[in-house]
Amino acid sequence: MEQHFRDKVVIITGASSGIGLASAYQFAAEGAKVVLAARSADKLKQTFCVLSNKGEREEDFLAVPTDVSKEEDCKRLIESTIQKFGRIDVLVNNAGISMRAMFKELDLSVLHKLMDVNFWGTVYCTKYALPYLLESKGTVVGVTSIAGFKGLPARTGYSSSKFAIIGFLDTLRVEHLKDNLNVLIFAPGFTASNVRYSALTADGTPQGETPREEEKMMSAQECARRLTKAVYKRKKKVILTTVGHITVWLNKFFPSLLDRLEYNYMKKEPDSPLK
Repeated sequence: MEQHFRDKVVIITGASSGIGLASAYQFAAEGAKVVLAARSADKLKQTFCVLSNKGEREEDFLAVPTDVSKEEDCKRLIESTIQKFGRIDVLVNNAGISMRAMFKELDLSVLHKLMDVNFWGTVYCTKYALPYLLESKGTVVGVTSIAGFKGLPARTGYSSSKFAIIGFLDTLRVEHLKDNLNVLIFAPGFTASNVRYSALTADGTPQGETPREEEKMMSAQECARRLTKAVYKRKKKVILTTVGHITVWLNKFFPSLLDRLEYNYMKKEPDSPLK
């Protein structure tokens, strides 16, 4: 796999933490040139320094502060990549935020923000990268969620955005069926990351803590390893974790049963908005 990614150019959004950060390290270890995109310039600089300290060549990396909810930022990200490396082989749309609140109590600005970052961020980056991905016969990845296959209670904005990403990417694949563009829908289950710490509450403020036992979840490093392997194998869809597979299967054959199981499972979270 190392020879496959050597000198390939990989863009990763949300690259300053969690799955994005772990994916940056993984692709770099496989010999790729990695473009790091995230809102925090300071965190990007730290990531850049860590990669350099691992013995990787600085000229093989580019850090571009990017707010994916802004179209101009996404356009600049792609333009900066082409200016430095001249090509794009893989785009990993990983940037995303979550939420936890009942819809009846939710400020609609929270849904707008979730869609702006999760869905429109994917659309903007893909739109501007697409000509170069078609040229390289490359891969566009959407890091979605099991919540994009089955609605997750108290996460209306999150599930909606992930469903939208899957619909967008699935359509994109069919449109370019004869162009050798690979489109990967990559759906982790619960994975250890900071996404739950920064998840928005009903009024749009971060909840500041996770309601789940992070240490019992799949690690971001393992998730990144599987993502890299899926890109290498040009997979179309990957669903991670046993719970993820069971959820998708039950939703197909026993949806009413899954509704009850899911409700009872999620209401056990500490301070759950479900009663």
